Order: sequence, then C-alpha cells, then structure tokens
Amino acid sequence: MESRLFLPWMLLCSLLRPPGAQTSVPEAALNCCEGDVLFLLDSSGSVSSYEHSRMLTFLSELLLPFSLGEDQVRVGLIQVGSQPRLEFGFDAYNTQTALQGALRSIRPLRGDTNTVEALRIAWERVLRPGAVGGARAGLPRVLVWLTDGVKPGDVIGPMTELLGEGVAVLVVSTGHGNYLVLRQVVSPPVENHLYFVDIDDMSIITEDVRDAVIEIIRAERINVHDISSTSATLGWRPVLSGLAGYYEVRFGPTSTGAAGGGGGGGSGTSPSTGGSQYQRLTQSADSSSARLTSLKPDTTYAATLTPKSTEQSFNTLSVSFKTKPEVMSPAVVTVSESGDTSVRVSWGPLQPEAVTDYYIEYSALPGGGLSTTTVGCMHNSTLLKDLQPDTTYLVTITARHVSGKEKSMSVKLCTQEATPSLADLQLTTVGSDSVQVDWKVSVPGLRGYWLTWEGQQRSVPGRRSSLYLPPDSLSTRLTNLPPSARVCVSPIYRTARGEGLCCTAQFHSDALVYGYQS
Repeated sequence: MESRLFLPWMLLCSLLRPPGAQTSVPEAALNCCEGDVLFLLDSSGSVSSYEHSRMLTFLSELLLPFSLGEDQVRVGLIQVGSQPRLEFGFDAYNTQTALQGALRSIRPLRGDTNTVEALRIAWERVLRPGAVGGARAGLPRVLVWLTDGVKPGDVIGPMTELLGEGVAVLVVSTGHGNYLVLRQVVSPPVENHLYFVDIDDMSIITEDVRDAVIEIIRAERINVHDISSTSATLGWRPVLSGLAGYYEVRFGPTSTGAAGGGGGGGSGTSPSTGGSQYQRLTQSADSSSARLTSLKPDTTYAATLTPKSTEQSFNTLSVSFKTKPEVMSPAVVTVSESGDTSVRVSWGPLQPEAVTDYYIEYSALPGGGLSTTTVGCMHNSTLLKDLQPDTTYLVTITARHVSGKEKSMSVKLCTQEATPSLADLQLTTVGSDSVQVDWKVSVPGLRGYWLTWEGQQRSVPGRRSSLYLPPDSLSTRLTNLPPSARVCVSPIYRTARGEGLCCTAQFHSDALVYGYQS
C-alpha cells in the first residue's frame, strides 16, 4: 500500500515546486554581448500573484544563458506599483547564482500602475550614463517592459525621451489591449520588439525576446594592439565560445604590393585590402586574439575577422592599422654616472635578436687618441674608464646587426673636473693672537684659496671670518685671532671647491709649529 502511494506523492511534490526554484545554476553560455539591460516589471494590483510569479520565471529563463560582469551584460530591475521601487541596479550582481537568487526573492508591490514615475526612476538612477551605479557610457542600453497592458498611463512622452537618448525599448504584454499605445513606445522594427502573449505561454517567446536583446547588445568588436614595426596583435570578443567553429583572419597592406612572409593558412588576393596580397590565419573557437607577423614597417594594413560556425551566422569585422617605422639600435644614447675619470654610456633599444654586438669608439676632443671596446648584444651600457678629467669626448656606438647592416650613433660627453684636496696645512703661532698659515698643493689649475677661521671656546661664541687668496699664494698671516681659533683652507677650482684642511691655533709664550693633515 505504501509503495503504491509513494509515486503519486512524488509527482504532487514536483508539481507544487515553485517555477523559479532551481537546485543549481548552470554556467552562462552567451559570451557574445556587452550592454546594460533594465527590466520594468508590472507589479500593480491588476497583476495577480500567479501572473507576477510567471513573469519572474520568464525573466529567469531569459537571462540564464548570459555572461554577467563589468565587461559583459549587466542587469537591473524596477517594479511598477503606486510607488515604484528599484529592486537592484546594474552594479548589484555579476554572477548568475546571485541574480537568480535575487529574482526568486522579489515580492509584488500592488497598488496603481504608476509607470510614468517608474520611467523617471529608470532614467535618473539607472539608464543615464554618469549616474552612480548607472549605465556605462558608450555601450548599448535596453529597457524591457513587462506589463499586463492595463492602464499603462501616459507613457508615450517619457518613452519617446528614452528613445531619443539612445535607449532601445522592448515590450512584452500579457494582455491584448492598448496595442496602439505600446507600438508607439518600442524601438523599430515593431515586429521584433513588441510581443503579446498569454501569461501561461510566455516560455514560447523566451528565445525570440532573448535574440532581440542579443541583436542590440551583441559586442562584435575587433581591435589591434601591441603594434611594432613588423608585428601586431588582433583582439576580439570570443563570440564562438561554446559553439563549433573557428575564426578566419585575413590581413594585408592596403596599398598594392606583397605582404611579406608566410601566414599560417595561405595567401591570395583580398578585396578588403584593395586587391593586394593578403595572409590568412585560422584560430580555434575559444580564441580571442591572433598575432600578425612578418609585417612591413611604416605600412597601413587592413585586417578582417570572420567567425565561422554551422550553428549561427556572424558578421565579418574589419579594422585597419599602421605599423611603426623600422627602429634599428641604437636609436638613443644617454650619459650617466659622470666622474672625473669615468662615464657610463647607455643606448637603446636593446635588440638581442637582431644585433650581434656593439662596438664603441671614444677619443678626447680635439685630436685625442682613439680607444675602443666591444660589448655583447645582451648589454646596452658600458662604463668608459681611464679618461682625462675636465675633458670633452666624442663617443660613437655602432650596432652590428645580424643582417649585416650597421647603424652608428655619436654623442659628446664631458668628464668632471678633478678637485683634489689640499696636500698639507701648517699653523705657526706668532705672538699671543697671530698665526702664520702655510699650505701645499700638488695639482695645477687652481683658481685660488678660501680661508675661514672662528673661535672654539664654548664660553665665547665664535664669529666666522673668511678671506680669499689668489692661486699663487701658499701662505698668509692672520692676526687678532680669538683663543683656540680653528683655521681652514680650501682649494678653489673652476667648477667646485675642493676638500680643505683645518687646524686649531694654540697660543703660548713661545712660538710653536702645529701641522695637521685631514
């Protein structure tokens, strides 16, 4: 007896399960689209709970295949009642699991059908680009209005404004009244964007409505990036994901002439490239890019992308781009780490695949001896050593390319002036407040000397004094010095002051000699 009752009980439970209930949400299959879709759901008192549930089930099935996210499809929903309510905006859900759960939790508002206020909310808070959480600029926007057709209100004006702002409007009506009004608010063509259906037959139009939305937000985009003098990358939205098929890529120069090199699948004459020779590539259905190689420098190319599938037809997309002029190293030379006897020279770009080595020549100007060095193709700098201080050099970098070509680039550089420190400093006390200052220097080219002195006693704040002496001076006498005066002498060169020496004068009754070196 129990076994005979078990099967009818299970069937009854399955019939009583809410239409929107799902044990799991499958992976979205439509990766073809990019746009913002807002649903306007009639939730007034004229819509029964059963009808409201059927509309939500329709929305669930309609949206289930779409890939959601910032660079995919985004969905929003407003319920229409006496006080319309934004249930969620475009930035609320980016997974099907979250979206389907939100649809199952929506409850009707009841009251009057205040569609005009709902449309105001739709524009100001959702469909207007720039609004917080609103539509994305430059992408398609779609409004899908689900209504029972009862007293829709004076919607022609607001809908016309939305159409004027570029919003595509579709209407699904479960009633058969107000045809003249509804046909005026949908985007053309009317036959593709206006649907009348009984509440129990909404599943019949699910695919048609979805195809109409896809037609508006299909993202058949193609772009070119990473362009060099001989290659470029073609990128596109993978519209064939989940389908059997492949992508056919054709590219060639727009001017008459051969597009050098082989291109995977063959070559021929293409009308899209002005009758010139083109290259052909094929990429798998899950691909989203292709690297175009063997291109000519400084040349304009045309490329076409054709998705091939037996399950669905797609448009051929095209794009044009220009390769960069040929760049042979060295194209730029820079100087750094400049010292008095060494300087680092760098160059670029580094092209190890095209260059065998770099040959560097350098000589002092004018008429200095020539020096050379060689560095490998993996290096783009070298430190030139044993140079003369304060001297101008001419440096030439020559890249020896694999092709046999050579390219040279020259630059002038200057070494820093040598500024050696003072060789020796001696103080000889003369009397109670005077000293004889003597020093030595071992290099020519001095411009003079700078002397400074000040008192060192903590109880008596010292006052700094200074004196400039010409380059032929090697001694001087300082008088009226404070006790324990500290005397410093620094050599002065053309570009800088060299490191000096300092001594502290000690005054005694007998004259003593104090010598110091730093």
